Amino acid sequence: MAPEAPVFCSLVIPCYNEEGNLAPLAEGFAAALAGARLPGTFELILVDNGSADGTAAALGGLAPRFPFLRAVTVPVNKGYGYGITQGLLAARGEYAGWAHGDLQYSPAEIMACVAGLGTASGEKVFLKGLRSARPVPDTLFTAGMAAFESLLFGCALWDINAQPTLFHRSLLENWEGAPADFSLDLYAYALAKKQGFSVSRVPMTLSARTRGSSSWNHGFADRFRVAARTVRSSLLASRAIAGGRKNP
Repeated sequence: MAPEAPVFCSLVIPCYNEEGNLAPLAEGFAAALAGARLPGTFELILVDNGSADGTAAALGGLAPRFPFLRAVTVPVNKGYGYGITQGLLAARGEYAGWAHGDLQYSPAEIMACVAGLGTASGEKVFLKGLRSARPVPDTLFTAGMAAFESLLFGCALWDINAQPTLFHRSLLENWEGAPADFSLDLYAYALAKKQGFSVSRVPMTLSARTRGSSSWNHGFADRFRVAARTVRSSLLASRAIAGGRKNP
């Protein structure tokens, strides 16, 4: 029997009530993977993050059709970051990371980022998308939060929640303080900076949602609530990175 090819990259996508998006998502990655040139195999880890719809059944039907796809189940939703971390625990790739499953980011563009890791030199590589063509209010909100986070963490941080996030798996050696909520993107970005990773930003096209709508971004009041919540989470993430201890 031929030895199994090494896994070059593991991409985790947390899925919370994403039943309708799963088939197009898998098909999009299959098409993108067909044209990608990678130095090893690729695995797409879809995490059923405590969904209440038919996500679990949809994943069960997709896995036999797409050999590169693996499913991880989180029985009870404990947050966006928690679901991603559970997927990362199952990841086998030399590089790992995550992206959103709402189809706003093209699988072809995400796979181009993955392929770009093949030219990376050294282990300390951290790659992150950079969103383009966003509404002015969203851009201003992002800029304000980035300024706050940069001051808090003592390093330049920009467009923190852009996707995808990809890195050499050595970053996971200090993952004990990873938050369970949406501040995981901030935590990983700041941790990579603190540990001397070489950070690359890749422009990404942010498309309109094909299904569903934002669960929070409906105006100024929502942005204010998210900002307040993000400040609290950021302070916890900063302490975790500085002290190497788990968040409560």
